[in-house]
This record gives sequence, C-alpha cells and structure tokens, in this order.
Amino acid sequence: MNMMSMLKKAQDMQKGLQQAQAELAKATVEGSSGGGAVTVTMTGDHTVQSVKLQPAVVDPAELETLEDLLKVAYTDALNKANALAKQKMSAVTGGLGIPGLGF
Repeated sequence: MNMMSMLKKAQDMQKGLQQAQAELAKATVEGSSGGGAVTVTMTGDHTVQSVKLQPAVVDPAELETLEDLLKVAYTDALNKANALAKQKMSAVTGGLGIPGLGF
C-alpha cells in the first residue's frame, strides 16, 4: 500500500467519523426505571433532552426514591447512548480500536 492510498483511507475514515458523530448528535435513546415511572431521553452524544415523571411518583415523602429512579433512568439511557456510539463508530472504523475514540 502506498502513502497516497493510506492518506486517502485516513481522510475517508475521518469523514466517516465526523458523519457518525453528527448522526449521534441527532439520534435519541430513552432510558426508564420504575416500570416507566421515570423516563430520560438523551441524544447519542449524551445530551439529556428530557426527564418525564409519572404523577404518581411525585410524592414529597418519597423524594429519596424519586432521586434513585432518576439516577437509574439516566444510567440506562447513558448505557444505550454508549452502545449506539460504539455501533456507529465501529461501522466507520471497521472494528479497529483507534486510540482516543474510547470505542
């Protein structure tokens, strides 16, 4: 493989990575806990878009439970966003573990 071919492949990979990152910023995932009592929606780049609570879970006496449900829902959404990012980046890099990408 000559140097020009390698440079072309690197440029193509960079373009593919940029496209995958843009797609991740537009994609959404949803995490939930408590049987749907708490739902967190975030983008593939980990920006939380919304937190929705069922009215039945908003009881001042149950604040600690609510906080735990929020943490679990956020973690669920974050795990799904990370899985989506890994899938998108793996498709671009051909499964190569490229340092600095974290995938």
